[in-house]
Amino acid sequence: MTNFKGNISHTWSPRKLMGLPETYSRSPFGHGITNAVRNLFQKDIANWLKLVENPKQQLIVRLAAGYALALCGDPRISPFEPIMITISTINSVTLGLDHEQLLSTYDKLKSLGVELEWIEKECPSYSINLRPYRIAKYPITNYEFSIFLEDSQYTEIPTSWTLGRYPLEKSNHPVHTISPNAADAYAMWISQKTDRKFRLPTEAEWEFAAAGPDRLEYPWGNEFKDGIINTVELGLLDSSPVGCFPTSDSIFGVSDMAGNVEEYVLNTYAPYPGGKIINDYLYRICPDYRIARGGSFTRFKDLARNRRRHGRNPDSIVYVMGFRLAEEI
Repeated sequence: MTNFKGNISHTWSPRKLMGLPETYSRSPFGHGITNAVRNLFQKDIANWLKLVENPKQQLIVRLAAGYALALCGDPRISPFEPIMITISTINSVTLGLDHEQLLSTYDKLKSLGVELEWIEKECPSYSINLRPYRIAKYPITNYEFSIFLEDSQYTEIPTSWTLGRYPLEKSNHPVHTISPNAADAYAMWISQKTDRKFRLPTEAEWEFAAAGPDRLEYPWGNEFKDGIINTVELGLLDSSPVGCFPTSDSIFGVSDMAGNVEEYVLNTYAPYPGGKIINDYLYRICPDYRIARGGSFTRFKDLARNRRRHGRNPDSIVYVMGFRLAEEI
């Protein structure tokens, strides 16, 4: 038991009040429980792997398989060998929103409380040369992030980890409620560990991996479909195991790009070539905010659009920010 020297203070963090270090420390139970559960259900793991991303299975079955895999240690998740998808782009690609589509796009979304200037950030469309690259099939998970924290002693513990406890029951869910600096630090750490060139994807790389050469509105097509991605409309109101929504994958096979958690990219906010700065509330309180892409379980379908540019509002808890990796080829 911890022996405090002197009086405790109400200004201390919860972890300090419990006698715990501010950096992440592994629970004596967390990974031990994972190993014990894996031993109990060893014969079932292969079956759960067949179910979790099978579009022929009902969503509730896929989710159940994902939650079971979380407790056992999901074989799909390998911190030092993440599943990467190669995007072989040729010459230039066109991204962003044409000015002519601004008002019609806004009209479709304004009932959700969307402001016109938020959509205007997507204008104008522009062309850019993209070199071939790889992008992670899944966002970085809680398990992967725990390995990073333990090995690197990085000091930022996700605020979604109650009292700094690694959520083993969500080991294969995307990590969220972290800063862009933590995401960058993870990419640098995994690069050093593997001798590979990992980083966060650029905005252009992320959007092309989601929209493809046909500039789709959503990863799966041009119309929103209820029940195929984890946004507020689904009603789960929590993160989900990665890959549980296979019919929402992009044409390249990248998962969870439209929902689950928002994803930081490499870029800070700047207008597109030929565009103007959008002086909205987020820009006024944080003009150098890091761009995020993709929807989340706390946000409506407007954020699920491939072109949507947004970022973390520090004044609100509904911004659940995660990330995925890109790799230079």
